[in-house]
Formats: sequence, C-alpha cells, structure tokens
Amino acid sequence: MTLTVALLVNNLSIFPVIVVLFFVSWFLTTNIRIVPQANAYVIERLGAYSKTWTTGLHLKVPFIERVAKRVSLKEQVADFEPQAVITKDNVTMQIDTVVFYQITDPVLYAYGIDGPITAIENLSATTLRNIIGDLELDQTLTSRDVINTRLRTVLDEATDPWGIKVNRVELKNILPPREIQTAMEKQMKAEREKREAILLAEGQRESLILQAEGHKQSQILQAEADKEARIRKAEGEAEAILKVAEAQAAGLKALKSAQADTSVLTLKAYDALAKVADGKATKLIIPSNLQGLVGLAATLKESFEQTSDSAK
Repeated sequence: MTLTVALLVNNLSIFPVIVVLFFVSWFLTTNIRIVPQANAYVIERLGAYSKTWTTGLHLKVPFIERVAKRVSLKEQVADFEPQAVITKDNVTMQIDTVVFYQITDPVLYAYGIDGPITAIENLSATTLRNIIGDLELDQTLTSRDVINTRLRTVLDEATDPWGIKVNRVELKNILPPREIQTAMEKQMKAEREKREAILLAEGQRESLILQAEGHKQSQILQAEADKEARIRKAEGEAEAILKVAEAQAAGLKALKSAQADTSVLTLKAYDALAKVADGKATKLIIPSNLQGLVGLAATLKESFEQTSDSAK
C-alpha cells in the first residue's frame, strides 16, 4: 500500500511536466512554420490581411494570426473540358483548351476573386466562342496560332487583377461534327488523287519529251555521220582522180622526155583502141584517121619482116 501511494505521488509530480511538454510541442508545431521553395503563405491577423510569408522559417502569433492561404508560385496547367462553339458558317464543333498560368501576387490571388480557376475556365470559353464566331471552318482549322495568341492576350489582361499571369494558351483538340469530318476526309482523298494524276501526267509528259529529244539527237547524229561519210567518200574519189591525173601527166612527161616519135604514139593509140573494144563497152568510137593508122601499121609490118630476113 505504501508503495502504491508513493508511485501515485510520483506520477502526480510528473504530470505537470508532461502537460508543459505537450503545450510546448503544440505551440511549436502550430506556430512555427517552414515555407518551402516556390511557395508563399498569406497570413491574416484577426481576420485581416497581415503579411505574406516567403521561403524560410516563420513564427506565428497563436490565436491571433492564421495562415489564410497557401499559394504555389510555380507555373501550373489547367486542362479544361471541351467547349461547344459555332463558326461563322454555322458549323458546331468541340474545342478544349489548355492554359499555362503562374501566380505572381499571392495577395491578389487570395482576395481578388473567389475561385480563380473556375473564372479562367468560364472566361476562356466565352472568349473562344467570340473568336471562333468570326472565323469560318477552314480558317478555324488552319489558324491555331492566331486563336492561341488572341485567347492568351484576353485571358492575361483579365487575370491581372487576380494576381495571375497567363503564359500560354493551346487549343488541344478541334473536333468538327462527324459528317464534316467525313466530308473533309473525302476532300483530302480527292486532292491526293488529283495530285497523283497530275504527277503521273507530268511524268508521262517528261518521258515523251525525253524520248523525242533522244530521237532528235539520234537523227542529228545520223545525219552528221552520213554527211561525214559522203565528205570522206568524195575526198577519196577526188584524191583518186588526182592520183590518176598525176600518173597520166607523169607518163606524158616521160614520153616527152624520151622524145617519142609518131610511131610510138600510134602504138599508144592502138593500145587505147584495144582497151575500148575489149567487149565491155556498149559504144565503139572509131578515129577519123583510122586509114592512116592502118597504113602505118602495114609499113611497120614490112619493116619488121625485112629486118627479120636480113638477120637470117
């Protein structure tokens, strides 16, 4: 019994210490805060804005100050649901957007508007409808950069009082109605077939042109070859005639040098007459002095016989 009472007394003496330690730990955990990098805490004192904590260690006055809002200063992405828009030519399509934004003023972000992300979504939807309403379907599909730029400009100006800077806006998807997509696919198929037919026609034309050019070059080369052959043949014939004339001239010159008399020339004439009458010619030309030639031949024959008899 005495031991039990002693233990109880000891426990009662430790209890205040435990209470004090608990109070100190609670005070430290609730009033000493560490703000992480790229974050900011908005502090209120008795319900009114007091200050903004940046990165580091901070001490809060208990029961008087409180952390009203924790704000991330990093760039963030908001992916909004597709919005129904109508183009200038009355085509209804679905467009969803992606907004890249960053909080630049935590105080304005905390007190500027209630639900800033919802406000950005609604503002982007209405602005997108206004922009697309001034464009036709083909312009909408080919003017993404223009739409992105105009939408970002409008959102950036509207969110300045909220402490938000809109860095980029991207159209994630543009979804026309199914029948429009089918018509566009048919149009693209027709365009591709048209380009294919044009390319085939151009290829055939180029092929025919090249074949014609080749045939032309071949004829030109053949004509030049025939011309060259005729020139060479003419030159050969001219050279042959020249050689014959030179040979005849040389023979006549030799006869003249040898002082050939009338008898020798007459024999030459006989020789020429025999060649003419060898049976190959169709016409026979008889000289007018044939009788004189025959007389000369008889005289030569008699002289030859007398010479033979004297020799015997």
